[in-house]
Amino acid sequence: MEAEAKGKAGSLMDIGLLRNYDLYQYLLETSVYPHEADSLKELRALTSTHPMAVMGTNPDSGQLMGLLLKLVNAKRTIEIGVFTGYSLLLTALTIPEDGKITAIDPDRSSYEIGLPIIKKAGVEHKIDFVEAEALPALEKLLEDHDNHDAFDFAFVDADKHNYVSYHEKLLGLLKPGGMVIYDNTLWAGTVAMPEDSVPPGLLPFRKPVIELNKYLTADTRVQICQVPVGDGMTICRRL
Repeated sequence: MEAEAKGKAGSLMDIGLLRNYDLYQYLLETSVYPHEADSLKELRALTSTHPMAVMGTNPDSGQLMGLLLKLVNAKRTIEIGVFTGYSLLLTALTIPEDGKITAIDPDRSSYEIGLPIIKKAGVEHKIDFVEAEALPALEKLLEDHDNHDAFDFAFVDADKHNYVSYHEKLLGLLKPGGMVIYDNTLWAGTVAMPEDSVPPGLLPFRKPVIELNKYLTADTRVQICQVPVGDGMTICRRL
């Protein structure tokens, strides 16, 4: 989640899209937390102390990601937007020992917060951290033809204005049958709200998210499913 989601928006994020604290806690405590690795619990607790903690991946979103990574037998993945590394650590724990993640973020300092936990979990060797803006980093990957149709999975949780551009680049990198997940595609439920009722902190990315959802729905190159998990995730399978 982005920094713009702070303030009034924070309360919306804290209870999930269910909009019911007790029900959301029930979901987490009965399904998610019992299966969450200790290292992920530790990183989630550490991230909660960060002033931008709302940017962290929701644990229920992480649980779904872990399942999908296994279903596609992911070995080579891309992550756009790392923050403190919850989803990155989850991916590293899930893929095989010789798997590799290309993790792209222009801010290494946030990644450094979670790095000691990643090292302690013994999965740092699976991560190739690229400190860069995502579009030029993806273009550089595409310059190497060995990267075309080579990746099994991608997760995107970054600046929403560029999601459509990321999608176009990722389709050249993903294998047929490969999967990309876009996070925050229900944007705290504001995609279905009248604009004048949206908290000001959520307005900047509301329109780009709505445009992305329309774009993905019309894209015949992918099979999609939008799910109300975390802040909304759209799962795209490359056809």
